Amino acid sequence: MGRKNWHQKIHKVKIRNIRFYLLALFSGMLINSLSAQELIRLWPEGKMPNSKGMQLPDSVSNQYLFYTTNPRIYAYPASKERNTGAAVLVVPGGGYLRLPSDYSKNATAQFYQSQGINAFVLCHRLPASRDLIQPEIAPLQDAQRAMRIIRANAARWGIDPNRVGVAGTSAGGHVASTLGTHLEDVSKLDDSLDSFSFRPDFMLLVYPVISFKDGVAHKGSKDILIGRNPPEDMVYNYSNENRVTKQTPPTVLIHGNDDKTVPSMSSVLFYQSMQIAGLSSSLHIFPSGGHGYTVNMNKGSASMWPTIVMEWLREMKILP
Repeated sequence: MGRKNWHQKIHKVKIRNIRFYLLALFSGMLINSLSAQELIRLWPEGKMPNSKGMQLPDSVSNQYLFYTTNPRIYAYPASKERNTGAAVLVVPGGGYLRLPSDYSKNATAQFYQSQGINAFVLCHRLPASRDLIQPEIAPLQDAQRAMRIIRANAARWGIDPNRVGVAGTSAGGHVASTLGTHLEDVSKLDDSLDSFSFRPDFMLLVYPVISFKDGVAHKGSKDILIGRNPPEDMVYNYSNENRVTKQTPPTVLIHGNDDKTVPSMSSVLFYQSMQIAGLSSSLHIFPSGGHGYTVNMNKGSASMWPTIVMEWLREMKILP
């Protein structure tokens, strides 16, 4: 091979390498831009209620968060082209023991975002945190504050403040249903956000922990939130089927009949309370699927639940 041809070959290889590097760099930047979400702290520095003032690093193990003194939400705003004006606060499960440690790719939030619904994933304080004064109200305080932040910034995200709901799975369903049924303001801070409502306009509860009654309760969630030997009035108070009032928002409940972790009767009890109160509710119990429905990996008829939820939102006039 002549010297000229050799240099031409090396030049072509260099050009290909540069192009490959630039493509890889651009792809990496694109992936990061899609996965990285805005983190919004819930409380001003030094003003978080129900706190002893400890500044503790997040306790993370095996991709789970076990306590935090920095409760927050992660924003998944809908694109301008698809934005329906609706929003949902997503509350993950974990038995009140733990939460996901990585919020950059929450599948549930991404699903709602793809449907034009602005999604916000809640990372709330967990009852085991030694910073808490009254552990059982901390998740509700953070959920109420998150709802107020969403409504306070509605114009920024193109959100209708009258179409902001909550979606919870497992113990996250207990946080969500507590937000929708407990009317006490436990997040008041005497700042500008106090004027915004924390009440959700709708609830999407998927295999939710609802009741703390014997035989129905998820024992782990109950023990961690209110203790192993709680007084009867506390058990009643946090069995959210007992807290349904005329102010409880429209609710759709999704559950598996073969759920061995959280019995489907939990959803049934809440549906019955909604019916007795004359409120709009929809209950769907599928024959299989166990505990842990996802938005994209379910077998049998349970695979229809995301479509059912979306159609229900349209029927309720929450989506156009």
